[in-house]
Parts: sequence; C-alpha cells; structure tokens
Amino acid sequence: MAGAGRVGPRKHVRLESLEDCRVLENPGSDSMSDTHGCPAYVSPEILSGAAPYSGKMADMWSLGVMLYTMLAGRYPFHDPDPAALFSKIRRGQCCLPEGLSPGARCLLQSLLRKEPPERLTAAELLAHPWFRPPPPVSRETAPGEQEASSPEQTVPSFDAEEEDDEDPFC
Repeated sequence: MAGAGRVGPRKHVRLESLEDCRVLENPGSDSMSDTHGCPAYVSPEILSGAAPYSGKMADMWSLGVMLYTMLAGRYPFHDPDPAALFSKIRRGQCCLPEGLSPGARCLLQSLLRKEPPERLTAAELLAHPWFRPPPPVSRETAPGEQEASSPEQTVPSFDAEEEDDEDPFC
C-alpha cells in the first residue's frame, strides 16, 4: 500500500509511513489478505473484508488518493470519525474539484473506481494521456504582434470534445 504523503518544510513532497508496505513473495501473484494501511488511503475491497484481494489494484486506489490529494489539496474521502470515513470509502463516490483539467479528472476517475477490475493497471496508468507531453504549439503571428520568446508564454488551444473522442480511458 502507498504511504501517506506529506509536504516538508521546503515544500517538497515526500512519502512517509511505508512500514505497511509488503514485498510480494511471488511476483506472479499479488493476492493479499492483510488489512494494514493508512485509513485515508485504504481501498474499498480491503474494508469489505473479503480476502484475498489484489494488492496491485489496492495500490492503484491508494495512488489515486495520493494524486487527488496533491492536485486538490485535500483527501477525496474525509471524516474525523473513522467509521464514517470507511463508509465513504466503501461507497467509492467522491467529488472532483472544478479546477482540474479534463485529463486529470479522467485519470482520478479511472483510479478511484470502487470495483478493482475497473481501475487502471500500472501499464495503463503510464499510457494515460495525462502523462503525455502536450503537442508542440504553432500559430501564425498576426501583423504587428511579436512572437512569444519562450514556449511557457504560449497557451495551447484546447478542444475538450476532441480530446474526449480520442481518449480510450474516459
């Protein structure tokens, strides 16, 4: 399971609480039955108590929680009462913040799926469009307009409908 994330004094993200990590004895099988982990990152299948579960798919859930937390600045599931927190996680429904890009929203929705077989695998995660670099931007300079001096100054155009049509993930 993924450890808890924390921002250090210099605003560098670091992982903590990795004592709950397990090394798979048999790399061909990721079947697990223990229920250790940080409450905010635990997956619905672990809370259901229906062992065994896929350790890899539980890790993908935890990665989704970690990514959500880094992008939104808060946990996707939160409650000071552990029973209420676990109830929210078991339902597997969270609200995505409005300010996220369509690609980030798609990625989080693909990781935070209640049913483990519906979640992205590690290979699918790495192939997700959110991790691809943006295409190079080229535009013609209007008369009297100066060309931008660096790529950071140019904002690429974005057509959400076009992206959704081509995206096999969402």
